[in-house]
Amino acid sequence: MKDVSSGASSGLVVRAMERDDRERWDAFVESAADGTFFHLAGWQDVLERAFGHRTYFLLAEEDGAVCGVLPLARVKSWLFGDALSSLPFCVYGGPVARDATARNALVSRACEIADELGVDHLEFRSREPCRPDWPAKDLYVTFRRAISDSDDDNMKAIPRKQRAMVRKGIKAGLTSVRDDDVASLYQCYSESVRNLGTPVFSARYLEILAEVFGERVEITRVLNGDVAAAAVLSFRFRDEILPYYGGGGVHARGLAANDFLYWEVMRRAAAEGIKVFDYGRSKRDTGSYRFKKHWGFEPEPLHYEYYLVRSKAMPNLSPTNPKYRLFIAVWKRLPLFLSRMLGPRLARYLG
Repeated sequence: MKDVSSGASSGLVVRAMERDDRERWDAFVESAADGTFFHLAGWQDVLERAFGHRTYFLLAEEDGAVCGVLPLARVKSWLFGDALSSLPFCVYGGPVARDATARNALVSRACEIADELGVDHLEFRSREPCRPDWPAKDLYVTFRRAISDSDDDNMKAIPRKQRAMVRKGIKAGLTSVRDDDVASLYQCYSESVRNLGTPVFSARYLEILAEVFGERVEITRVLNGDVAAAAVLSFRFRDEILPYYGGGGVHARGLAANDFLYWEVMRRAAAEGIKVFDYGRSKRDTGSYRFKKHWGFEPEPLHYEYYLVRSKAMPNLSPTNPKYRLFIAVWKRLPLFLSRMLGPRLARYLG
């Protein structure tokens, strides 16, 4: 990968991240106001090891100091197209930079790579606009809210009807544990995803996340007696907790297990000093969108912006796309073992 500079006088250089850069990369992300868990260098290992995707992690330096980062990965398939994204399988991304000069240099290099590769498009997934002049989607929102160190205050912040669902789980005698049981998590998660009509990742992907990010990853499981009724894998970043991959088994709804699950994630995190609960991305006016609104969280728009290379229009791989209705209906009816066998072959391309 060639370097680019904003000019000899500035000394600004954009180059590929090397192994020795990772500690400095992560230190910059941790210190940057717009840095997120999904900007961490470990995602390079995750995407390459779990899916075999080619990555392009761009580092901006000036006088030897990191002044910007931009993680990118290419997801290419005959079925879903060819995209360069920051970052596939992640809800946030886009360039993180000290100033506009560094950000523009990163964007410029990303566009050059997209042109060189001949992809359909380059995509930035950001919480704030990066390139307002590019085509953008308003399909996605995120839900984030400050939480208290008081269980009473956090419970009272939940609207009455949803609070009743949490208490239903408590009265049902559900308990929670935090451990590293990926297999149990995968049983709950894969069943939930199948029921939505979406191909599921492999269990190995979840294992790699835990291996790469270590203590930044935690698994919370809800037990009905000795049986896991629901589970979620969460990410920790600074003073935030991000429940990310989760779901419940066939009896979860009747037990209010999912409601109890997220309360337990919040309760445990608050007790450990976490200040922000990030409920993550949802598509507008879907079931998950309404579920999070019922918790009293207000949607914040996400900015998914596109630099079109070969494509004439923005992609639409969303399950809300009418062209996928038949596929979703059929997938929901697949035996669970078959969805677990076939799902990872498709899910690796649904970045």
